[in-house]
Amino acid sequence: MHYQIQHVPKQALLHPKQQKITKTHQQTSSFQAILDQTQAELKISKHAQARLNERKIEISNEKWQEISKQILEARQKGITDSLVITREATLLVSAKNHTVVTALDRHEAQSRIFTNINGTILID
Repeated sequence: MHYQIQHVPKQALLHPKQQKITKTHQQTSSFQAILDQTQAELKISKHAQARLNERKIEISNEKWQEISKQILEARQKGITDSLVITREATLLVSAKNHTVVTALDRHEAQSRIFTNINGTILID
């Protein structure tokens, strides 16, 4: 009888485990990406949308993305309700819920007192 012994490299033995780790890591990364994207999307309440429409306030997609980014940063700093002031409008935003609560044009906002906010974001 003749037996032939083949040497199996260690990498081949570890490869299936590495695949599982990679897949798990990819799944976690994908989930995190979806979670980040969901959190990054700024919601606009019906009330705020109505105010934007009736006041003819137009904000570019780029500006909305900047506002969203700033709100996420504010939330990380513990801010729950923020006043966001841009050239186009003044927005009251719930950083906690990532939602625009109401909107005023800049002229309306000049003579107002805003309460129940704990942060302000200025965006030019």
